Amino acid sequence: MRDNSQQEREQVIYGTRAIIEAVNSGKEFDRLFVQKNINNELSSELFSLLRKHDISFSRVPIEKLNRITRKNHQGVIGFISPISYSSLDNIISSAYEAGESPFILVLDRITDVRNFGAICRTAECAGVHGIVVPDKGSAQINSDAIKTSAGALNHISVCREKNLESTIKFLQNNGLFVIACTEKTDVPIYNCDLNHPIAIIVGSEENGISNELIRKADALGKLPIQGKISSLNVSVAAGVLMYEVVRQRGL
Repeated sequence: MRDNSQQEREQVIYGTRAIIEAVNSGKEFDRLFVQKNINNELSSELFSLLRKHDISFSRVPIEKLNRITRKNHQGVIGFISPISYSSLDNIISSAYEAGESPFILVLDRITDVRNFGAICRTAECAGVHGIVVPDKGSAQINSDAIKTSAGALNHISVCREKNLESTIKFLQNNGLFVIACTEKTDVPIYNCDLNHPIAIIVGSEENGISNELIRKADALGKLPIQGKISSLNVSVAAGVLMYEVVRQRGL
């Protein structure tokens, strides 16, 4: 069962009309669940509104909804995002206009909330301009994420993108060098030139970076492992990578 703390409850809204009103008032959702096969006049209105605002949602069985709340959810439950998401285009443009070299972190399949929060904390300290996450298959940005980030999520820009492959192409078209940190290379990250507009892709501990993103990256780099354990915690690895950028930039 979910943690039913006051802070968590304040992030959850349920009921079709309540979700419709939240969308119309400009609320942003971290997650939105809709019961499979639901089909009535009010749900049709909701689906039309979600399409209009390009809001993603997941079709789930009623059992999943009932595990979140036993109240009358009417087949629809939403988690209000505690942050406002940013435009990647605006982040990059603002960095260039300020005479700075854009520094973007792309998180692929990072689902652990506390790892995500820890990464955001280091990113804010390291001067990262923005963090990119997929709109599905990523950690929920909730009170745990905010707490683990030590409040950094209130200060760093987070972009939620539907397609990371298209996002990589967008970054490259805007002059950023895209490097994927993966064990599928023999090149140490310390041998890579990171002293220019850059985007670093980091993947999950379990699955790493998807092959599609690895193929689209401009270069691959790895962190050398000297011990018997084959991998680092992803938040630690991301921290090492970000501060290698800081080191090479002489900041």
